[in-house]
Amino acid sequence: MRMRVNLRALLAVLIVFVTATTLTYWIRCGDIPSADVKGNLYNIESNDDNYLEDGVGPLALEEVPRVRTRGGLKNLDDIDCLINEKYTVPCKQEDGEVYVPFSFLHEYFEVYGKVVKHDGEERFEWQHSYSKVYYPRGKYDPHGVFMWFENYNVGVRDRVLCISGTEGVPVSTQWNSQGHLYPIQIAQFGLSHFSKNLTEKNPSVKLLDAGRMSPSAQWTLSTNNIKFPLNRVTDEVIKLLDAGETPPPVQWTLSTNNNVKFPLNRVTDEVTNGKVLEFKSRKNGSDTGFTLTLKEDSTHMTLTFDLRMMANVTVSVTIVGGKRTIYKLHYVMTDALMSAHVNEVFLGIGTGKDWMKITRDLNVDLQKGLTLIRSSKKKAKPRDLRVRSITLRGWGYIDNITLCTSAHMAHFFAVADWFVRHQDEDGGWPIMVSRHLSPIMADLAPGWYSAMGQGQAISVLTRAFKVTGNVTYLHTAVNAVKPFRVRSENHGVMTTFAGKYIWYEEYPTVPSSYVLNGFIYSLMGLYDLKMTCTQKDCKEVAKLYEDGMISLKKILPLFDTGSGSTYDLRHFSLGIAPNLARWDYHTTHINQLLLLSTFESDPIFKSVADRWIGYMKGKRAAHN
Repeated sequence: MRMRVNLRALLAVLIVFVTATTLTYWIRCGDIPSADVKGNLYNIESNDDNYLEDGVGPLALEEVPRVRTRGGLKNLDDIDCLINEKYTVPCKQEDGEVYVPFSFLHEYFEVYGKVVKHDGEERFEWQHSYSKVYYPRGKYDPHGVFMWFENYNVGVRDRVLCISGTEGVPVSTQWNSQGHLYPIQIAQFGLSHFSKNLTEKNPSVKLLDAGRMSPSAQWTLSTNNIKFPLNRVTDEVIKLLDAGETPPPVQWTLSTNNNVKFPLNRVTDEVTNGKVLEFKSRKNGSDTGFTLTLKEDSTHMTLTFDLRMMANVTVSVTIVGGKRTIYKLHYVMTDALMSAHVNEVFLGIGTGKDWMKITRDLNVDLQKGLTLIRSSKKKAKPRDLRVRSITLRGWGYIDNITLCTSAHMAHFFAVADWFVRHQDEDGGWPIMVSRHLSPIMADLAPGWYSAMGQGQAISVLTRAFKVTGNVTYLHTAVNAVKPFRVRSENHGVMTTFAGKYIWYEEYPTVPSSYVLNGFIYSLMGLYDLKMTCTQKDCKEVAKLYEDGMISLKKILPLFDTGSGSTYDLRHFSLGIAPNLARWDYHTTHINQLLLLSTFESDPIFKSVADRWIGYMKGKRAAHN
């Protein structure tokens, strides 16, 4: 009996001892600071060679184990973070680990992040850069998609004031808020539309004024019920009609204040010898013009038509937006650029009396017009836009009225034709605003050429020649090479680096600036012409390209900072701090090098591009 009691007592003592020991170790484990755990995970004090392999720091590790303290985060204590002994930032701490506000990290280190939902849970996504790399889909085609420009919509850029109603090209506010015609922006507008035409599906087209229609298809003027058969032909309409797409008859209505009715005349045009629609509203304004109201509001927001103006012409488009808001776009016979009042936008389309082709992106025109009168807080884009009606006022002739989802080639040829019309005797397109690049460099006076502008114009013109076979485009492109032969200080775009390597300047400053992206764009233009031209002059084009390519291969490493790239080489020419490229320019450099690697065999382009992509992920060059 006594033995049985002693055994029970011994067992109880053992149980108490084991329990106490377990609790002691459990409590001590819980006291380990989270900073020590993280330090072990990152191996910060380690001399492990893998830690900085290829210059990769801890933020670039693909897999970092998560560290969770038992029971989650405790209440965090306030603590001031002294930054480089200059100022303090309010931070938090817990068990030796300090938490710095990401808003401070964003400003201080130029890193980016946001909270997102992932699989139903919130997480914070951190990025070292905000820009995107466009990887080539194949070998570059000098007559196909231009680089990655199908991704651009130049017309909506903030630095585009509007699309000119007379020229059909963007008016730029870059370096001049009043607006000017900037060849680089114009070329990019054309190249983006050309590229979109090759990558997007065919547009949907609605013929409002069909041209060649069957005899039974007639227009009715509702004011007097007179019917007019049509007999007009255009290339665009023929294609649709041959496919059996004949539009139904539509009605034009002449609204008058006193119910006076006017017939809408059908006349034979003296220039085209085809039947066209004449509109002639009263001079005293007693009527509101001829209006074509669509049976259903149309989401097709590109309007095209042929127009010959005689007097006081206005073509107005009524657009319905979200919440049934009514907007009106007026294309007016005037040389004024653009104005706006409340929800109405007025765009000048010139005062000439010859036939002209009008192609307008109604979305862009409305957005740019409303920007003139709305404060920065009210710049929300109009949404859910639909075309309701078209009204003709004044005296003129109109033909081939079409609504479509896009008209990329019409925009492209507006650009190509602008370059043909505006090239000067030296083969250039002068930029008529001054450019200030650095206090140590002389300002560029209005009238300077840009190698980037010349090169991108060449890329437009070679594509226009390839599509049409019109040698005017090719001759204009060949003529555009002239400034590449002339040194910057002599009103050209050519300079040298170290007195040896040929360089084509985006900004022909003195001393030279050596802007990288502009130089590569100029080389792309020379390459496009080299691969297009078969004339005798083209041998010189090939040499200009090869000289530039030799320079690029030799000088490219000088743009590498070990954590990014520089925009130019002013730190060499001026002996000042480097002009670091923003992430969007850094990405442009990468995109250009990746594209060059598809047709240039030297591995330097691909290897540098890959290294610079790593910089976008937080990688850095190794230190000593």
